Amino acid sequence: MKKTPLRAPLTIDSAGSAQAMIELRGIIKRFTNAAGEFTVLKGIDLTINRGEFVSIVGKSGSGKSTLLNMVTGIDHPTEGHVVVNGADIYTGITESQRSKWRGKNLGIVFQFFQLLPMLTLLENVMLPMDYADLYDFDERPKRAMELLTLVGLEKFAYKLPVLVSTGQQQLAAIARAMACDPPLLVADEPTGNLDTRSADKIIQLFEGFVEQGKTVVMVTHDPSLTSRTHRNIIISDGEVIDETVSRSLPQLRHRHMLEFTKVAEERSYQPGETIISRAQSVDYFFMIRTGQVEVVLRDEKNQEYIVSNLGKGEYFGEMELLDGGKSIANVRAGSQLVELVIIPRADFMRVINESPITAEAIGKIVKKRLEEHRTADRRAANR
Repeated sequence: MKKTPLRAPLTIDSAGSAQAMIELRGIIKRFTNAAGEFTVLKGIDLTINRGEFVSIVGKSGSGKSTLLNMVTGIDHPTEGHVVVNGADIYTGITESQRSKWRGKNLGIVFQFFQLLPMLTLLENVMLPMDYADLYDFDERPKRAMELLTLVGLEKFAYKLPVLVSTGQQQLAAIARAMACDPPLLVADEPTGNLDTRSADKIIQLFEGFVEQGKTVVMVTHDPSLTSRTHRNIIISDGEVIDETVSRSLPQLRHRHMLEFTKVAEERSYQPGETIISRAQSVDYFFMIRTGQVEVVLRDEKNQEYIVSNLGKGEYFGEMELLDGGKSIANVRAGSQLVELVIIPRADFMRVINESPITAEAIGKIVKKRLEEHRTADRRAANR
């Protein structure tokens, strides 16, 4: 068993760094106004890999839009490093160089579209190609029309933005964001002003871009959209919540998720290694980050049988913590390395007592698992 502190909610090893599209390390952002200095981002460590569709959520003022501005180069971190598509976009680079880099590497979709009102939709889509000096002059109108066709706006290509609906304006903005065929698309509340049908069209487009190997990062308030992304990153009070915590206990308030993130540790177990022995006191709540865990009982003939298999995003240890008893089963790693996120008993009980919705959800799981154990015992006795 390997035990390590939970240093950062999202990390990859050096062997996987070549797959990273976005790497944020130690990002701090401070602002100063008449009321004094305040910190919006508090040491963010985050990796997003190529080809991922990622949603970023958080309450107003949590820092999610500021985080997005770090990635796009629109704003500067007070401390830390931002590497996007292999380039450190703040170290040793001028604003002009960063702007040109952004034009070739990054597509940005804004909530309020930001289309130029005096240009047609076709001209709006052509604009990034002109700025980045990509594609031959005569090729640009053709490519712009292909992109408008992709989003279903070819019939409106020569109309001004004011003459089309808000949903169509956002579709045009997406076509413009893809004008230079960037590997990364960043969207800030892209469906915030749209009806359900238009929002679904936008997400379908994003899913299509991801299928082509592009990376899409989207800030959203809409929980129905986060279910369609590969990962859901939650920002709370300028910090990233551990994804295993948010996946395992989605009913928790964000502040409680952040509390768990701060007190949690990581543990890893080799295939077949025992995590909890039967009749052992349990002092932690265990959440599965990777791998599979086997819950094992023994019958009267001392033959073992697997009661259940638990995987990524599931948890165990809750029965013993809530009842104050000892483990009624052996728990071990499955056929692959298992990585766990663990919460000490005192922290788990304090937060659960403050979150009745989570306590109710866990209680239902406990009831279900106890019934599974009883059923398994009866079957073992009849063998």
